[in-house]
Amino acid sequence: MSLCIWLWYSLEIPRNFRRPSSVTFRLLRLILFVVGTAGHVDHGKSTLVRSLTGIDPDRLQEEKDRGMTIDLGFAWLTLPGGRDISIVDVPGHEKFVNNMLAGIGGIDLAMLVIAADESVMPQTKEHLAILDLLRVPGGLVVITKKDLVDEEWIQLVAMDVEELVQGTVLEDAPVYSVSAETGEGISELKQAMDNLLSFANPKRNVFRPRLPVDRAFTVSGFGTVVTGTLIDGSLSVGQELELTPSGRNVRIRGLQTHKKKETIAEPGTRVAANISGVDHNQVKRGEVLTLSGWLKPSEAFDVHLKILEDSPNKLRHNMFLTLHTGSSETVTRLRLLESDSAEPGTFTWAQMKPDNAIPVVKGDYFVIRSNMTTLGGGVVVDPHARRHRRRHLPTIERLAALELGSVSDVIMSTIGTAQLRPINLQELADSSGIGKPELLEELKQLVDQGIVIPTINSIENSRYFAEETWNSLVQSVTIWLEEFHFNFPLRQGAPREELRSRLALGGTVYNQVVSMMVGKAVIKEHQSTVSRPGHYPTLKGAEETEASIYLKKISVDPFSPPTN
Repeated sequence: MSLCIWLWYSLEIPRNFRRPSSVTFRLLRLILFVVGTAGHVDHGKSTLVRSLTGIDPDRLQEEKDRGMTIDLGFAWLTLPGGRDISIVDVPGHEKFVNNMLAGIGGIDLAMLVIAADESVMPQTKEHLAILDLLRVPGGLVVITKKDLVDEEWIQLVAMDVEELVQGTVLEDAPVYSVSAETGEGISELKQAMDNLLSFANPKRNVFRPRLPVDRAFTVSGFGTVVTGTLIDGSLSVGQELELTPSGRNVRIRGLQTHKKKETIAEPGTRVAANISGVDHNQVKRGEVLTLSGWLKPSEAFDVHLKILEDSPNKLRHNMFLTLHTGSSETVTRLRLLESDSAEPGTFTWAQMKPDNAIPVVKGDYFVIRSNMTTLGGGVVVDPHARRHRRRHLPTIERLAALELGSVSDVIMSTIGTAQLRPINLQELADSSGIGKPELLEELKQLVDQGIVIPTINSIENSRYFAEETWNSLVQSVTIWLEEFHFNFPLRQGAPREELRSRLALGGTVYNQVVSMMVGKAVIKEHQSTVSRPGHYPTLKGAEETEASIYLKKISVDPFSPPTN
């Protein structure tokens, strides 16, 4: 097979792809990116999107009547180099920041929009803080309404912008001034977006697709449609999936990107999925469309938290907050792990206990708010956390290793935390947020080094103990059996089920552990008992003396055995 033909099949180019000619152009069309607006109310975000795309992102009649964006709007365009992008337009009013947060996650490029006639305003600062907390990978600043002011004023606004973005993800972002009314600067802005996205990394594909739902509606003749920005994997027509946390099973009937039918949707794209098995009224913003069974909603998760410098209040242990992650919004209890309070401008380790369990994975970013004010945000480090002792240094060290450590560090920390409950590859992938191929490669090395102990020879299908945990388990079993043999020397061994009960292991895992210990000559099996390899039923002390006397009496008169 030639290289060109192999590339064609491996990239899964859709059959209905009819754009002309070059391989480069086709690759650009396959790698889609999402751009999100941000900025104060009435600074011209929607007007700018309309000028860029020819699409009005304000879809609600109330928005058109009030001349103000209330909920998320969507548009798309093809940039000068042939690159397709989606645009998420967000509301700028302080009352609708929650709607802004539902759409801004998963974007590749942010457009911070600032009106030339007003310069930096409160929601300009808040939206920038949110972009920073969510670690948006890139962006640019657009000064709009340049037709309303002179060039000297534009320069003053640019100076305000330079001061504003210092120390944020937009610190090195280029600044452009445009007029959506006259069209001045729009072509240059499109080219700038194209240039910036040429350096952007495509979204990762770990083959576990997640579509955080930001809209759910019905289309006559088709049924329920959900939309969102697809991350972590691809979706395909006919796929059986699950909505979490509701747990409803659905099937994809159709997919669209930019109103074009697709058979496959790749990560990083804005997707509309027509699904069967659920009514649109049963689907809420914040649910996640994903593979069945793997994304268990979290009742508690550990985070590394940043409190904004201009937060009006310090954070207190056990306070209630509103947490935004993906497209979801929920009330959560904050458990501080290092102290009783956290001051503005600081970082701290914490645990979130949401009122309702929500699906999160390691590496997800979030924002916390209270009383319509953004207080801070951070990153999920352990998506399924146990309750910790507070001010416990080993816990903090483990969380730091989970956040910043190598793949090996993450594996060892996760397996070590599991202790006597060995975990499998799927659980390790779910907890760590690392793809299975990368985990398998590292696990093989750790097993070869004896640092990780598999319960069976097949690494892919095994469960894993940390070496320290395995050695401790072997020691515990050895001591317990030695004591059992001492107390019951005439017995063949200890009941197999009694040992399982003491170890508190599930049946399958226990059978694997017993087989491992037999193979390593730690124990031996006989029917339904287990024992130490050197153990045989024996008499001891007074019992042995009494038996010896008894045998002597029998040898003297074998036909008249003693009766006492």
